[in-house]
Amino acid sequence: MATDLSEDSVGIVEPQQIHIDEPLTLRSGKVLPACDIVYETYGELNAEKTNAILVCHALSGDHHAAGYHADGEKKPGWWETCIGPGKAIDTNLFFVVSMNNLGGCGGTTGPASVNPETGKYWGPDFPVVTVRDWVKSQAMLMDRLDITKWAAVVGGSLGGMQVLRWAISYPDRLANAVCIAAAPKLSAQNIAFNEVARQSITTDPNFHDGYYLEHGTYPKQGLTLARMVGHITYLSDSAMRAKFGKTLTDFESEASNFGRDLRSGKLSFGFNVDFQVESYLHYQGERFSANFDANTYLLMTKALDYFDPSVDYDGDLSKAFSYGNCKFLLVSFSTDWRFPPERSRELVNDLLSAGREVTYVEVEADQGHDAFLLPIPRYINAFKGYLDRVHEEMSGNAS
Repeated sequence: MATDLSEDSVGIVEPQQIHIDEPLTLRSGKVLPACDIVYETYGELNAEKTNAILVCHALSGDHHAAGYHADGEKKPGWWETCIGPGKAIDTNLFFVVSMNNLGGCGGTTGPASVNPETGKYWGPDFPVVTVRDWVKSQAMLMDRLDITKWAAVVGGSLGGMQVLRWAISYPDRLANAVCIAAAPKLSAQNIAFNEVARQSITTDPNFHDGYYLEHGTYPKQGLTLARMVGHITYLSDSAMRAKFGKTLTDFESEASNFGRDLRSGKLSFGFNVDFQVESYLHYQGERFSANFDANTYLLMTKALDYFDPSVDYDGDLSKAFSYGNCKFLLVSFSTDWRFPPERSRELVNDLLSAGREVTYVEVEADQGHDAFLLPIPRYINAFKGYLDRVHEEMSGNAS
């Protein structure tokens, strides 16, 4: 069956791979002697090479941010709602680059790759990578694409943290930083959720200290549980009530809906899956565990935990942003309890203290942390309005 391609889709896209035969010194002090990077591009790079946007992915994302890999494919890239002709990241205006980060499992060198020095899978021997390391490798790709300056670097959640690191590490190589549903560092609660997820994986009998590929096994149950924990934090209480609650009638109020719909209409009086919310979590965990690498999940959560750009500036984040002149768009969502609006407001205050130009949008939305992936009108309009203005300013400077 042919894929139904709408006019605002980038259509069929093909991943590209580049080999970087250059040592990359990581924040840990370890060195990757070389690496492969997989990426996709959408739109056309203009003659001046001034219309390029870098999209940074979150924990479970990859290079496939928009479009389809083959005719007949049903599921598009993870940010299809925002990337395409006429969309917020308008591919009629911009050349968009989306890269699979180091340590990922989408083709870029990571734990499931073969270590050329041993001829075996990297597995748990792949070095811990940080947001700083990802941004450094993104800059290496940027150089090879012969792009001097990004019109914008854009990302949500962990992707938003990469945006912040770009503004600190390479302040003169981006004109705009668009940071969505992110925070300047994790809270203890967030680190705790990540540790529970990691323990779910590492205590799976099939984990084998991370050498599961050599053993011909896979910690499927552990990765499933880790993803289930994650999904609890991605949805707000109101989103869960709406998603898993009965349809309201004239004699029921919204307050009486607790999202307790049963899967089969009756209780099993056992330890089976009784509630719709349980069924949802099992489904998400099972689907994720079939398509993601467990060692990559461990690396990604550690990168989240370690992110704190203020450590190099005596804990003063405003000092970190005192260089360069890029502008910022920050977006938060009212029911995002993983990275709540107050964390974005902290960031706004630090940026203003550093004398930076900041646009801040706080969106009322019931969808929780996952809202940044969804077509919420006020969010999309603000996002598109900002980038359209970036294009207008860019075109004005070019003329």
